[in-house]
Amino acid sequence: MTELPAEIRQRLQVDFHRPRYHFLPPSNWMNDPNGLIQWKGQYHLFYQYNPSGPLWGNIHWGHTISDDLIHWRDLPIALAPTPGGPDETGVFSGCAVAYEGQPVIIYTGTRGTRHEIQTQCVATGTDDGLVWQKHAQNPVIHQVPPEAGQTSDFRDPFVWHEADGWYMVLGSRIKDQGGVIFLYRSNDLINWTYLGPLFTGDRRHGVIWECPNFFKLDDRWVLIISSHLGTATGTVLYFVGTYENHRFTPTSEGVLDFGTLYAPLSFVDDQQRRVLIGWLREARSNGEQERAGWSGVQSIPRLLSLDDAGRLHMAPVPELETIRGAHRHWEGIALQGQITLDAQGQALDIAATFSPQANGSCGLALLAAGDQPERIEIIYQAATGQLIVRKVVAEFGHSQSIDSRVVPHTLQPDEPLRLRILLDGSVVEIIANERTSLSSRLYPTQITHNQVHLLGEATTLNSLDIWEMPSIWQ
Repeated sequence: MTELPAEIRQRLQVDFHRPRYHFLPPSNWMNDPNGLIQWKGQYHLFYQYNPSGPLWGNIHWGHTISDDLIHWRDLPIALAPTPGGPDETGVFSGCAVAYEGQPVIIYTGTRGTRHEIQTQCVATGTDDGLVWQKHAQNPVIHQVPPEAGQTSDFRDPFVWHEADGWYMVLGSRIKDQGGVIFLYRSNDLINWTYLGPLFTGDRRHGVIWECPNFFKLDDRWVLIISSHLGTATGTVLYFVGTYENHRFTPTSEGVLDFGTLYAPLSFVDDQQRRVLIGWLREARSNGEQERAGWSGVQSIPRLLSLDDAGRLHMAPVPELETIRGAHRHWEGIALQGQITLDAQGQALDIAATFSPQANGSCGLALLAAGDQPERIEIIYQAATGQLIVRKVVAEFGHSQSIDSRVVPHTLQPDEPLRLRILLDGSVVEIIANERTSLSSRLYPTQITHNQVHLLGEATTLNSLDIWEMPSIWQ
């Protein structure tokens, strides 16, 4: 007998590495978020999904729905490869829009043994958004522009509407140069006219760009791309600038997330908020993923904004605060070393504010293991203006390996350090002052490794709030 999604979730909930309040499917592989849309008041999240196992391959579009961006309900698979069709080897990433009273998905279909033939396809949904019909004219865009000098990397449509029609950006690369975003226009989402490169990068920004987002935020335009650096999947970058005559000119740039968050997708909801969700990649072996039976998590949705310096700001949606549980609060503590707090857990929402002196340091240790070294440390060094995330992992019960990530985070004079940390099983989302994001994964060896320590030297803790977080599936 086939297990129901709720039964699978119940069976896997004993896995303490598995998040409780972040979205992930009942089992198997998940990567990029797709087709984010608020349709008839409900939020639809689609995602790259392998229904056959916990490793990448056999890519379909999974589907889930929410009333509040926090609680999700599993729905049947939305799109599957069609034998002999333009998506016969994979239904790759894309977006969703509302067109003439119907929800429409625009996605990349792949063919070939290495998915090297990539074309753009359309599917139209029923009124409830549960059943999708692929368009008879697929693929609607089938050829990489000649200036690319290559024919294989051409994917992940992002579509928006302006007064004179629909526009689409696609991620690609120019051979021997670097990433590029191509721009198209249409009146009906089926017949598209190529308008040229929206923006061309160089190898400094990666050799392939994918999963583009291009949108207006306040009075500026923002381009988000997921960049392949060298031969590996790399980092999410953003550019802020102007858009005129179908060309984008950046005036500032930055890193959206320095850690495991990748392939984010954004949309505007009914409250006119720009909401972003990203895939939180695993940091463990294929064998460990197969033993677990699941792989991949979606981030908590984030609201995007810009500051006067052209920096992208992010904050978890306020809806997350409605499910907070038991609460502890501390304030006004002068830090000179480590303090073990009367707080513990593997599903926490943490908000901390520090005032470090010029030579001070401050932060928290989570998933700590008593007198054992295992933990994740989140530390700010004021003298260097650096945020450090250090993972200390026990190996074979004795030795330890230390994995550190150091990223720039400069505070303005008299600006306090504000940390928002979402801990959920193996997931750690870290946002500093709403502008520096570093998502991480840590897999503690025992469920009892859940202590919280306060760390610091020459620093004052202004306030610290820790909330226990419930499961969204109960």
